[in-house]
Amino acid sequence: MKCQDLLKLLNEYVDGSVDPALCDEFEKHLAGCNPCQIVVDNIRKTITLYKAGQPYELPVEFRARLHAALREKWNEKQAAQARTA
Repeated sequence: MKCQDLLKLLNEYVDGSVDPALCDEFEKHLAGCNPCQIVVDNIRKTITLYKAGQPYELPVEFRARLHAALREKWNEKQAAQARTA
C-alpha cells in the first residue's frame, strides 16, 4: 500500500469500517511509514478531543485576533453581497 492509498481509506479506517483485509495492509504500511503514522495519530487525537466535548479556552490575545479576523471577513462578505444586490 502506498501513502496515497492509505489517505483515501483514512476515514473508513479511523471509523473502523474498512474491510479487514485492507486493515492488514493499512497496518503494515503504518508500521513502516512515519508520516502516515503522524497523520493517523493526529486524526485520532482530534476525534478524542472532539468526543470529550470539553470546550477549550483560547488565550485572550488569540481569541481577540480570531474574532477580529472573522468580523473583517464577515464585513467583506456583506459588502460584496450589498454591491451585487
